[in-house]
Amino acid sequence: MIDPIDLQLIIAIQSGLPIVARPYALIAEQLALTENEVIARLKQLKQQGFIKRLGVIVKHRRLGYQANAMVVFDMPDALVDVKGRQISQHDFINLCYLRPRQGEQWPYNLFCMIHGKSRARVMQQLTQLIHSCALQDYPYDILFSPRCFKQRGALYKSTQPSFINKAHG
Repeated sequence: MIDPIDLQLIIAIQSGLPIVARPYALIAEQLALTENEVIARLKQLKQQGFIKRLGVIVKHRRLGYQANAMVVFDMPDALVDVKGRQISQHDFINLCYLRPRQGEQWPYNLFCMIHGKSRARVMQQLTQLIHSCALQDYPYDILFSPRCFKQRGALYKSTQPSFINKAHG
């Protein structure tokens, strides 16, 4: 069971930190905590596994990364863990995960995302990935994204306390 204050803290950060000099201090003020308490609670939530990681969501298209491709592999189940770890070691891989196959029409189970400044660069990186991880023998497909509609982190609770809107407001 999660502490109610910790739940409020998770809700407070799930849409992003306020863009101020001391975001944890602002959140602390809104939750009637100290800045150090907020930081300590976040560390504890991470240690307990409630938070996997805190990170930045980069709007890659604004930075000039106009091409992104989801590469999907039909990988033998016995090799998914090994190949997934190998793929994940490449700096240009942003995501890598296992998903269930969807019958003969969609036999793919290992997914990875590559962002690049051009399609040509993404294809170069994919070629490098295939050779360095010995993926030549496994069927794959490349799904380029023609348009980005939304990009953000996960939300865990849809009802946010009223102070959240004021923090970002």
